[in-house]
Amino acid sequence: MLPPMGLRRPPKPKSGPSSPIIFLAICIAAIALVFLYSYLSSTNAFSSSSLKTLQTVPNLINHSHEKYLYWGTRIDCPGKHCQSCEGLAHQESSLRCALEEAFFLRRTFVMPSRMCINPIHNKKGIFHHLDNASSEENWDANSCSMDSLYDMDFISETVPVILDNSKMWYQVLTTSMKLGDRGVSHVERVSRVDLKNSSFSNLLLINRTASPLSWFAECKNRNNHSALILPYSFLPSRAAKKLRNAAEKIKAVLGDYDAIHVRRGDRLKTRRDRNGVERTLAPHLDRDTRPGFILRRIKKWVPPGRTLYIASNERTPGFFSPLSVRYKLAYSSNYSHILEPLIENNYQLFMIERLIWMGAKTFISTFKEDDTDLHLTDDPKKNTKNWQIPVYTMDEEGS
Repeated sequence: MLPPMGLRRPPKPKSGPSSPIIFLAICIAAIALVFLYSYLSSTNAFSSSSLKTLQTVPNLINHSHEKYLYWGTRIDCPGKHCQSCEGLAHQESSLRCALEEAFFLRRTFVMPSRMCINPIHNKKGIFHHLDNASSEENWDANSCSMDSLYDMDFISETVPVILDNSKMWYQVLTTSMKLGDRGVSHVERVSRVDLKNSSFSNLLLINRTASPLSWFAECKNRNNHSALILPYSFLPSRAAKKLRNAAEKIKAVLGDYDAIHVRRGDRLKTRRDRNGVERTLAPHLDRDTRPGFILRRIKKWVPPGRTLYIASNERTPGFFSPLSVRYKLAYSSNYSHILEPLIENNYQLFMIERLIWMGAKTFISTFKEDDTDLHLTDDPKKNTKNWQIPVYTMDEEGS
């Protein structure tokens, strides 16, 4: 019989692994030993940054208060997103949940070193399928390094983090093996409160990879903004330094400006019902994000003559040009001399644009996020079941 969920499993004298968790522990141990051997036998000089990292490892591990939290090598994996991934905002929701738990437990978070990029949200052409390649190789080909998106030092000012491809992480794994029962525990369905107030609190490493759920599901009150430990702006504001610098350059050129985010593209998908009638999850979105309706909606928030920065996934050339009758329009394409040398994918572009929104005098989003938001449409952002007939005039109602 398997031991109860969440309890540590004492070692048993068996000839081979009898469960996936024990097998995982053996794999981790093997990887750590291989790395340690190569590290000790290497005579090559390290770069100054690598040497600095290695020198900090003993200090961190020798202090009893320094403990670690590991959720896996990929955001939302294990789980249903191991072979695919959600967009940046969804993955950030999961990542913020994990960081919140690390903050609550006063542990260093082991950050995945790469983030999967959903091809729906990318147009930079980095995606390619490798013939005869494994799913792991294809996943790596369609992902980017986490530190190309976020500033790890900046994040660590609030929640200490290390990357899961760092020498420090392998040192932690090696140390956890030496500590035996005090080294690591594989947990599932254990609340963060229980992790903090039980025997788990003395462990060097807590491993959460046993959970099959998406990471954000561990944050039970994620829809209650007052229950959040880290604000929604935490990760957006901690973009990689080169992305923050690019945003600052663009904001300096814009001067005094307003900004608007117009989500169209993937959110306008429709399907036909059994009678052949087209339906959509956001019945007013197509109407509310067209120039004529945007002008009507924002006139009370943005005075005529203002510079309006437009961020959108609408690909029709000149789609927003009618707004120029009232505003001076600006797009990311106006600043290609700043962006092209450093942008490798649309996630990086989106992170820069979010920083630009933060600097706007007035910002208008597509959907309502909270009660204080200015927004273009009253359709709910999260609707996965109620397919309705699209509405294109002010006096129509979908059904």
